Amino acid sequence: MTNVDDSLVVHTPGDREIVLSRLFEAPAQLVFAAFTRPELLTRWYGARGWRLTECDVDLRIGGRWRFVSQGPEGAQMVQAGVYRQIEPPHRLACTELFDDQSYPGETLVSHEFTELAGRTTVTTTLLYATAKGRDTVLRYPMTRGVGQSYTRLADLLRSTTTIRGEQP
Repeated sequence: MTNVDDSLVVHTPGDREIVLSRLFEAPAQLVFAAFTRPELLTRWYGARGWRLTECDVDLRIGGRWRFVSQGPEGAQMVQAGVYRQIEPPHRLACTELFDDQSYPGETLVSHEFTELAGRTTVTTTLLYATAKGRDTVLRYPMTRGVGQSYTRLADLLRSTTTIRGEQP
């Protein structure tokens, strides 16, 4: 039996939204880098048993991103989108669409990075095209997967104190 990380908080404030938040023991600059740099993303992104095998990031407004994840028994998941807002290290927003998506329309994903005393809360708002799409996602083990992925991120952040190429 897999446990969901208790530190991930999930809210559904509207009929098309899911809001996820978690506190990380790291400065916002490092957490933002972990969300935007392929060499860091490949070390944490994905639920237990999943890993990124392709990670393309064109970090600019209008730039595209594309992640290919490999999972148990050869399962594959491909998701991609376009960056809409980039304000390091405070905000990142993009669209998201899965190759094998089971609900209609693009999702708008907004990440807020709020730092206080060297600790950063990541608040992610997923705004679905339809209420039915949001309800479909809530039936999936998405919160378990995000919780596991964020646990992997927390482990990475504990072992990574600086960002190569930038001042700590």
